Amino acid sequence: MNLLSIFQQRHSIRKYTGAPIDDAALTQIIQAGLLSASSRSIRPWEFIVVKDKDMLRHLSECRTGAAWMLAGADAAIVVIANAEVSDVWIEDSSIAMANMHLMADSLGIGSCWIQGRLRTATSADSGTASITTEDYVRECLHFPEGYKLEAILSLGMPAEEKTPAELSKLPFEKIHYEKF
Repeated sequence: MNLLSIFQQRHSIRKYTGAPIDDAALTQIIQAGLLSASSRSIRPWEFIVVKDKDMLRHLSECRTGAAWMLAGADAAIVVIANAEVSDVWIEDSSIAMANMHLMADSLGIGSCWIQGRLRTATSADSGTASITTEDYVRECLHFPEGYKLEAILSLGMPAEEKTPAELSKLPFEKIHYEKF
């Protein structure tokens, strides 16, 4: 399968069968992240791989209405970065997330990007935002204060199938040549 076909096929998958992900496939997903482009090869990111079902359920509450799929995931990769070593840690972390997202799809594994940066968790008691997603995840996984949360990639064997994107329906009106 060529790369453009992988782009066409890739969709966020939020429903999982519960079947385990092969360890070799998980390793390939991580390798794709480690191989990602990084400004000046600083690689400010770190990955926290979570497979513990109780922790995945707990992490599913890290975002108001948007991380529920973690409760049914087989694994998750939390992408954090040391913001003090690179001014483009957000871009570098996003590239790593995208690489892992695409690698998962190419291996037949469903994945969903759960944005963490600039998001909040909901208090179970009041139903209102009470803590940032970053602080919630930091409390769960104990990463250092100097590190910032970019996102979480949920991973599981897909329990849903989506239609590949049609190249003829791409928004070509957004393309400008020479000038806007």
